Amino acid sequence: MSDSAASQAYLDEEASWDSFNLDPRLLQALDQLGFEKPTLIQSSSIPLALEEKRDIIAKASTGSGKTGAYCIPIVNNLLTRSTDEHEIKSIILVPTRELSNQVYEFLEKLLVFNNQKINILNLSSNYSDQVLNSLLINKPEIIISTPAKLIQTLEKNSKGLIDLSTVSNLTIDEVDLVLSFGYLDDLKKLESYLPIKKNLQTFLMSATINEELNDLKMRYCTKPAILKLNDETAEKQSLVQYYAKTTEFDKFLLCYVIFKLNLIKGKTIIFVNNIDRGYRLKLYLEQFGIRCCILNSELPINSRLHIVEEFNKNVYHLLIATDETNDFTVEKEEDSEGEREREEQEQAQEEKKESKKSKKKGAKKDSEYGVSRGVDFRNVACVLNFDLPTTSKAYIHRIGRTARAGKSGMALSFIIPLKEFGKHKIANLATAKKDEKVLRRIIKQQSRNGFEIKPYQFDMKQVEGFRYRAEDAFRAVTQTSVREARVKELKNELINSEKLKRFFEENPQDLATLRHDKELHPTRIQSQLKRVPQYLLPESARSDPKNIGFVPFHKNKVHKNRKRKSTKKSDPLKTFRK
Repeated sequence: MSDSAASQAYLDEEASWDSFNLDPRLLQALDQLGFEKPTLIQSSSIPLALEEKRDIIAKASTGSGKTGAYCIPIVNNLLTRSTDEHEIKSIILVPTRELSNQVYEFLEKLLVFNNQKINILNLSSNYSDQVLNSLLINKPEIIISTPAKLIQTLEKNSKGLIDLSTVSNLTIDEVDLVLSFGYLDDLKKLESYLPIKKNLQTFLMSATINEELNDLKMRYCTKPAILKLNDETAEKQSLVQYYAKTTEFDKFLLCYVIFKLNLIKGKTIIFVNNIDRGYRLKLYLEQFGIRCCILNSELPINSRLHIVEEFNKNVYHLLIATDETNDFTVEKEEDSEGEREREEQEQAQEEKKESKKSKKKGAKKDSEYGVSRGVDFRNVACVLNFDLPTTSKAYIHRIGRTARAGKSGMALSFIIPLKEFGKHKIANLATAKKDEKVLRRIIKQQSRNGFEIKPYQFDMKQVEGFRYRAEDAFRAVTQTSVREARVKELKNELINSEKLKRFFEENPQDLATLRHDKELHPTRIQSQLKRVPQYLLPESARSDPKNIGFVPFHKNKVHKNRKRKSTKKSDPLKTFRK
């Protein structure tokens, strides 16, 4: 995440930038960015990296300034070098294309006052082979890439345009996600292209540290400084987590009520488990006039980056994100060996089925796409797990999109009880069969880390009046309309991505034009559903719609021996009490 979002909660009040003996041009850039003081991870790692030349393995929360912790030493070393020759000095590996773009932009800001030419190459951008070759001829000092793209470029390097023997720094950001994406083989291959590790300074940055990191530590580190910062307190205070057990169709009903009546204030990311599911939900919500946009692996990289940028600028307040990357990750929990083996077999069978479905559909997905981690979503008030992820690890990654940088946030997950599974054929999702089992693991995992996930019970009597309209809108979203909407949006984004790229670069203000939330339309267009009739609202809200308020997701506490004195009727849609 961008360090500009690092909040007061993570600042080290006893440290200052001047104490690190940084280059004056870098200090000027930090001042322009508004970085008054370093964060705890920065004040701990930068002196070790610059003065003692130590390798760094760092665990710190999202939003705590990890990007700056490795970018600042890299830039400072380049600014203070004695030679003017251009050669590759630093490799930064990230798990997704979206994150590589963010790191590239941050490095450009750090180099804004540099009078000597330092080239940065974002290898994950969509360059043609000819353009890429011309950029590599210039010997960029910093290369940012995903592991797969870097290895692919190295293996194609028939003209000798890329030489990593001069590299003095290797950084792997979001290490746990890089490993979970299956990049370990690429990282092993990379070892043969790099200088011996005693001549290489390594940064391994992550929000979690586990045993999988030991292999990378052995390959690339010599006497690393391991930093495990105790900064979970701020997260515990700022993030509240709830789960609500519901039926398969009532997921859609509750979404309609919550977002049509603006019961959640601020920006929300809704996570679903497959692409069709995302378009079905968008088609359903747009019938009620609820504006939202889609983010998934089918869309072009330029469109995805633009969507994230517009979401951060508050152009969109509701984003439906398809998080497919963790659907079939094998869960490694404290289960018995036999149970774990059975689960691995089941997961493998499901994975084969899913891959066959994808081949039949002919859908071209970006293997380097990632939403739940790495992407810099700012000021997200709520993460709604419309579909529960299949692992507790994926759950952690998803809820990490809110309550970042010391700000408060809420996570709500819909759970399908096993007895309700399969009762609504169209609203059904195969992964929901294990919701209760996955929930138990999530609760256990969160409990070990000192977090609590509380149950929440919606009073469905208060939303029954909305059910008929919800069912009518849901019936209008057929499988054909979902497929057509998916093709239509993909075509639109491909056209926009190619033809409008130069226009938006020359006219950045026009980026605010709404481009990703156009109506896709279901089979039947029912404009009357966009208006909420007065009779559906509670009596207190009929005369004044402002009486519909924020859903706090907790019950008002009253002492058991004390009765309420107020005779004023409570607003049921405001509290959703039992």
